[in-house]
Amino acid sequence: MTNEAHKVSNMESERPKRGRGIYLLPNLFTTAALFGGFYAVLASMNGDFEKAAIAIFVAMILDGLDGRVARMTNTQTAFGAEYDSLSDMVAFGLAPALVVYQWGLFSLGKFGWMAAFIYTAAAALRLARFNSQHDTADKRYFTGLPSPAAAAVLAGGIWVAVDNDFTPGIFAWLAAIAVALTGLLMVSNVRFHSFKEFDFKGKVPFFAIVVVMLIFAVVLSEPPIVLFAIFFAYTLSGPVLALHRRFSKDKKVSVE
Repeated sequence: MTNEAHKVSNMESERPKRGRGIYLLPNLFTTAALFGGFYAVLASMNGDFEKAAIAIFVAMILDGLDGRVARMTNTQTAFGAEYDSLSDMVAFGLAPALVVYQWGLFSLGKFGWMAAFIYTAAAALRLARFNSQHDTADKRYFTGLPSPAAAAVLAGGIWVAVDNDFTPGIFAWLAAIAVALTGLLMVSNVRFHSFKEFDFKGKVPFFAIVVVMLIFAVVLSEPPIVLFAIFFAYTLSGPVLALHRRFSKDKKVSVE
């Protein structure tokens, strides 16, 4: 064997071997969130829109857990991040659009599927932008409406409609407008609070636990209305704060 062959074999032996496995625990949560979106589509195809909406909310909870579990167990990987994005696309991009379309947008013809496609495409662009700017973005804010919050607005609206026996009718047009506007908010430059500055590991006053208990009680009293109201208010918070900042800036400039 020549000296060059010896060098090549030594380099190959010294090269670190790439792990072929994946961490099970965080990816189980991601898979469960993916299944939630998949089940929501199946439930809507069978006309069970209440279960479809609940499945999207369950997917939201699971999506919030997978990242935290990965950080707590120090099992964060590039594979997990990519898998999470693909799961989000199904659970919060494709599933909500198809659920709303099956509920009432189909009756609007091309306007219905156009609104659903705008939302789906916006969710894909939102996730792509988030991944590309993750390392440089301000952690306190999201640029554009987060896809889980957008999905919660649509799922909550459908849940409220079904719970109160609202037939599509005129509400189909309102749903189409809501779907399109929600999609556009996802790809906007409007900033939304991320709430990542809260330290969940630190100590809190005893009264905070009482407040959390009361919030759970309110949510459980009327889940459809309360959840829809919470995420609808969050969706409005971005544009309202943007207008407030713009007004304050213009007022400061005029005074100077």
